[in-house]
Amino acid sequence: MTLIPATGRLLYEGKAKRVYATDQDDLVAVEYKDDATAFNALKKAQLLGKGALNCRISALLFEHLERLGVPTHYLGLQGDHWMLVRPVRVVPVEVVVRNVAAGSLCRQMPIAAGTPLDPPLLDLYYKDDALGDPLLSEARLERLQLVTPDQLEAIRDLAFRVNGGLRALFAQVGLDLVDFKIELGFTSTGELVVADEISPDTCRLWNRSVSDVEARILDKDRFRQDLGGVVEAYGEVLKRVQGVCPEPRVYG
Repeated sequence: MTLIPATGRLLYEGKAKRVYATDQDDLVAVEYKDDATAFNALKKAQLLGKGALNCRISALLFEHLERLGVPTHYLGLQGDHWMLVRPVRVVPVEVVVRNVAAGSLCRQMPIAAGTPLDPPLLDLYYKDDALGDPLLSEARLERLQLVTPDQLEAIRDLAFRVNGGLRALFAQVGLDLVDFKIELGFTSTGELVVADEISPDTCRLWNRSVSDVEARILDKDRFRQDLGGVVEAYGEVLKRVQGVCPEPRVYG
């Protein structure tokens, strides 16, 4: 089989990735871009090396979850910016798990940034840029008929399994997993799996050994808040994670 993802048909382009068809119906190629965006793409930049870092970090974290029995769409790497995955029907719900209060939660609720959340808080958002990805209540979920009650329960279970697995791994390398967002999808056989990416673009990560509230940030908030050192921060996350994880597999 010859796989040259860049010559395949472009299926989808998002803010940080492009998805291409391959010569197999059950296989798609994902290209991680160097684009950085924030505030629903109102803020944009090109950060050389960001795509390759996120691609490798995501591969390591997908494989870590896989070893814990968490199903994902990931199959393997192919080059610095390329990942091969199973195609999925994406659930139009953004799943956010919060372990520590930060970001939008502190703007929407009378809770101080840095407050531990025990148990973790699960938030669901409707994936629609035009509407600003609004927060969903169970009543709104039911009205929109986005998922069935059984699927909602499966989403909750999978999200908290991901949280447990990632939180323990990051703690092992001196990082606090403050919160994260994931996308989920259904495979052709109906299996619910973790999709998209898991990286400093989608996780808030704080360095446990640093007390300064800005210097401790090792995630996309460095870009949002104009702190600089975004690629360096992502590189630090990769260095720590690959220090405790096996090398990610190459597809093919």
